[in-house]
Amino acid sequence: MSRAHLSTATVVAPQVRVWWDSNCPLCTKEIAFMKRLDSQHAIDFVDLHATDVASCPLNTQDLLARFHAQDVSTGTIVDGAAAFALMWTVLPPPLRWVGTQASRSPLDLSVLERAYVWFLVHIRPSIQRWAKTQRSPKS
Repeated sequence: MSRAHLSTATVVAPQVRVWWDSNCPLCTKEIAFMKRLDSQHAIDFVDLHATDVASCPLNTQDLLARFHAQDVSTGTIVDGAAAFALMWTVLPPPLRWVGTQASRSPLDLSVLERAYVWFLVHIRPSIQRWAKTQRSPKS
């Protein structure tokens, strides 16, 4: 006779909802990492390509263009660096500390936002182009 082992992890209702692009290889890797860190299941990860877009609170193109997160308790939706900071606040330290500090400090959030925009403009397009060549069938 075997005994069932009960998990000691406390499961909570999601506190944050994030929308993400499963067609983006970088996003897929990043979300997989965040899911591993989210042992409390505090984040509701919504794949924009696997959900009914009518249920999304914003235009799908807007959700695909920038990272968005929602505080489930208030319904407030934020994007960019503020969305990352919100997501990080429900993850274990040190991300929790970084997210909390950024959420409380307009200066820190401004620096993170500038870095995020720079990444979107200068780095992400190159990664996307490279990833497409990796998925293309070879002739």
